Amino acid sequence: MTTDPRTGPPPFGDERETLRACLEYHRTTLAMKCAGLTDEELRQRSMPPSTLSLLALVRHMAEVERAWFRRTFEDGRAPMVWSDSVDFQAAYDDSGSDRAEAFRAWEAEVGTSRRIEREAPSLDVAGFQPRGEKEVSLRMVLLHVLLEYARHNGHADLLREGVDGVTGA
Repeated sequence: MTTDPRTGPPPFGDERETLRACLEYHRTTLAMKCAGLTDEELRQRSMPPSTLSLLALVRHMAEVERAWFRRTFEDGRAPMVWSDSVDFQAAYDDSGSDRAEAFRAWEAEVGTSRRIEREAPSLDVAGFQPRGEKEVSLRMVLLHVLLEYARHNGHADLLREGVDGVTGA
């Protein structure tokens, strides 16, 4: 992880541009934390009894992207990626998964989320969040997902350091 592929938010961007850039920064951070690792290294867990691994985080964030963008703004009945119910913990069972499968699902959901955000006429567009059974704005969804990434990228920092000692950004 010697080069940093991330682009930070604009110092004076408008609200939407800033939210979008911050979210992209954190999406790229998660991918960066996983760069150069084997499937086995991506599955390495932090410490018992935790089932958290970098691969599990990628799978979990695919579920988060689907739940908060696709299910909120397009299809409230869309199935989750790895769970028959809305069980975000199911993504942590990465035993039968590999990098290709996890990243393919995550990248597809990120692509859908980006499209939904870009096509929305404003941040005030309302969607129905089936899990919370309430209407939410695109603004709130962007902030929620951004906070999810920020939280889990902190976990990714610790996981990556445990795998090969790499620290930073």
